[in-house]
Amino acid sequence: MRLATILERGTEVPVLVDPERGVVAVADLTDRRVPSLLTVIEEDLYDALAAAAAGAGPDAFRPAADVRFTAPYRRPRKIWGIGLNYVDHAADLSESVPEEPASFIKGDHTIIGAADEIPIPPQSERTTAEGELGLVIGRECRNVSEEDALDHVFGVTTVLDQTAEDILQRNPRFLTRSKNFPGFFSFGPEIVPMAEVLERFGSIGEVEVSTVVNGDQMRTNTVAHMRYSPAFLVAFHSAVMPLFPGDVISTGTPGAIHVRAGDVAECRIPGIGRLVNPVVDA
Repeated sequence: MRLATILERGTEVPVLVDPERGVVAVADLTDRRVPSLLTVIEEDLYDALAAAAAGAGPDAFRPAADVRFTAPYRRPRKIWGIGLNYVDHAADLSESVPEEPASFIKGDHTIIGAADEIPIPPQSERTTAEGELGLVIGRECRNVSEEDALDHVFGVTTVLDQTAEDILQRNPRFLTRSKNFPGFFSFGPEIVPMAEVLERFGSIGEVEVSTVVNGDQMRTNTVAHMRYSPAFLVAFHSAVMPLFPGDVISTGTPGAIHVRAGDVAECRIPGIGRLVNPVVDA
């Protein structure tokens, strides 16, 4: 049972998604007030909601094709991004993988969801889209060990992380600016619980991530080929600062692709989901 948010008459509604039966609103599964999926994660409500959904009748569900998905939530405490985490991608940029994770923080104003437009800012003549695996923190952690790190991850999601690459190339100290234009972080539509990931794949290292543009340009790699594993990234960043429920760590891209107005960018992760966004001029 996966988590998502849909739009109904202009209102964002948290839902659970059963791949077989469809979508059921969280409000139909509990008497508690649950304003967003972030509440589900912060207040550890998932197990009770999933049990209620499993016992719900077929009339409680709607076909997923009949609803409009949007960003899972809008106000995480933090979004961490990781650069140059696949050796192959670093080689493409004629750079070496750094001795420690090359990380940066993005503001929540960058968040968009499935089918929302990625706007190319007028300050950039070369913006790239980057498909990535996102980790959604489920339990607060600080100085967690690598061995225990994934126990603090609720689940994973598809991400499109954008970069104004020409700005970054002018000076590596411009990383924050190049990463923080509006619309430069799309995630969702679904958050897949870690238990499902491990049941499906056996190991998170078997997950395959692709950046796709216009259905034909594609850069693909598997998580096992990351220089810094998801567990390492959680442990490393929890030593920098506390990680809170709903925080997202975007783990790096197998390849960035230059996008222009009129293109369609996609993050494709088989078994996890597809995130698709059109590209426009801001």
